[in-house]
Amino acid sequence: MFRTLLIANRGEIACRVIRTARKMGIATVGVYSDADSGAAHVAMADKAVRLGPPPARESYLRADLILGAAKETGADAIHPGYGFLSENAEFAESCAAAGVVFVGPPPDAIRAMGLKDRAKALMAKAGVAVVPGYLGDDQSLGTLTAEAEKIGYPVLIKAVAGGGGKGMRKVDGAQDFAAALESAQREAKSSFGDDRVLIEKYVTRPRHIEVQVFADNHGGAVHLFERDCSLQRRHQKVIEEAPAPGMPPKMRAAMGEAAVKAAKAVGYSGAGTVEFIADASEGLKADRFWFMEMNTRLQVEHPVTEAITGFDLVEWQLRVAWGEELPAKQKDIAIHGHAVEARLYAEDPANGFLPSIGTLERLSLPDDLRVDSGVREGDTVTPFYDPMIAKVIAHDATREGAARKLAGALARAKIAGLRTNNAFLIRALGSQDFLAGEIDTGFIDRHLKDLVPPHAPDDAILSAAARFVADDRPQTDDPWDARDGFRVNGASAQTVRFTAGAGRLGGAVPPGIEVLRLRNGDIAAMRAGETFVLHPYDPFESAEGAGVAADRIATPMPGKIIQILVKPGERVKKGQPLAVLEAMKMEHTLSAPADSTVESVDVAAGDQVNDGTVVVRFAKEAAA
Repeated sequence: MFRTLLIANRGEIACRVIRTARKMGIATVGVYSDADSGAAHVAMADKAVRLGPPPARESYLRADLILGAAKETGADAIHPGYGFLSENAEFAESCAAAGVVFVGPPPDAIRAMGLKDRAKALMAKAGVAVVPGYLGDDQSLGTLTAEAEKIGYPVLIKAVAGGGGKGMRKVDGAQDFAAALESAQREAKSSFGDDRVLIEKYVTRPRHIEVQVFADNHGGAVHLFERDCSLQRRHQKVIEEAPAPGMPPKMRAAMGEAAVKAAKAVGYSGAGTVEFIADASEGLKADRFWFMEMNTRLQVEHPVTEAITGFDLVEWQLRVAWGEELPAKQKDIAIHGHAVEARLYAEDPANGFLPSIGTLERLSLPDDLRVDSGVREGDTVTPFYDPMIAKVIAHDATREGAARKLAGALARAKIAGLRTNNAFLIRALGSQDFLAGEIDTGFIDRHLKDLVPPHAPDDAILSAAARFVADDRPQTDDPWDARDGFRVNGASAQTVRFTAGAGRLGGAVPPGIEVLRLRNGDIAAMRAGETFVLHPYDPFESAEGAGVAADRIATPMPGKIIQILVKPGERVKKGQPLAVLEAMKMEHTLSAPADSTVESVDVAAGDQVNDGTVVVRFAKEAAA
């Protein structure tokens, strides 16, 4: 077996690979950018090597630096994780040329499946049904527009390279096509270095179901059943489960057979995922699913497959890469119970799931379930990488049991310092439609009002925060520091005011609530998996800030200005796009909060900006 394994990745997947390597007696090497110098995966690895500055293109995407680190540390194998260089055929070839084993499929298989258009053409030739669409080389606006009209709206624009929802746009009508295409191409170019796209028919009630496949270098190929990844926002998965709810045995067999056929068609080796789209408008049926793409790597959601099969997929990867046969035959692989995984992100569901950056001043996750995480309390979520905090996985005899177990565990989590989707996940897992298996990729949009209700603190939260503020004041002999609320010519004050309301003093903090003062002076009150951030009321600050939201648009996080869409003097409508910001590997559109007139544009396309940078100012009369 390998002596030393270098993990060419970061975060939770690097930690995950290190755990299995350690179990197998393999020494590990971590790599890191300057932003990750104190990261968990660096601390876990036996050795660690600096790659470069925070931007991925200057660190984790530098194949030469990674191979240099392998040579420096004597690593005889490299595990790429997922993302970054995991599906880069040239990197796999460079590893071989350097005498280092790439823990992944052969370069030719990566190339065959790495571009979605070529993969679909190959699968159609192999007899695997594919989604109707346009896969041609002509990428001109005229041709793509005409092909979209032929397919019929709604259509889906997808980058031919990469995944993770980047370079993907749903288009409902011809009037939106050109702008959506430009945005998708720009995001694809930024993420994958390739701006080519394909167009496919958008299935109106789609279920995203994928099959885990594995192949060795001795002709063996198996599947480890399916995962349902239909709960998505912005085309990125949020909750995954295995097996797929409501899957008929005949369809499971057909889908597994198609996935193995796809792997064999490209001479596959190692772990891979064949992704299908299923039409759930009349329930799942064996003749109503189509090949979408194949990810030639381990998937983020692989833990649910491990949970229902009992196999360690990273161990399988390492054994196959070493030259061993698959650890199990198809007849030996069975489904045991049900598993559900929730992706806990640093993001704000109430603000379009916009990523959140900052320090995890409080991070307490359940210790009775599997938690895959690459961050610890005190770590910082930066704008340079994916904002995932952890994956939390529950396994039970039944689907409902697994979902309720996971929701209960998340309700015990305590997180403060940045915004997260934890409460959103709890509500999604407890939704009656979810528990009934009534899911598809439109689930979140349909239930958004229930999943993201108004986030207002109630009296218990306000009073808990008020008691904390009162008790947190320094105790001295100075009468001005007394906590009795004394007032001249008036009754004693019994409340503490916050910008969100007032909390009454008296009594102990209600049970189940934990209160913490954040570094910026705000108060975080945590209850049942939800965090409320309260800002102590300051009348002077309030007066100074009046009208700020109405007279300007500022960046919500650091990033790069990609486009400016308005100019001074232009009249804009509420919701009209003003600028596009690229941050955390995604594009974010900044829109007008109201009908206004643009007074000035304070940045230019290409500018690197910090959070809070004013992008557009509006005329004063429009803000009144």
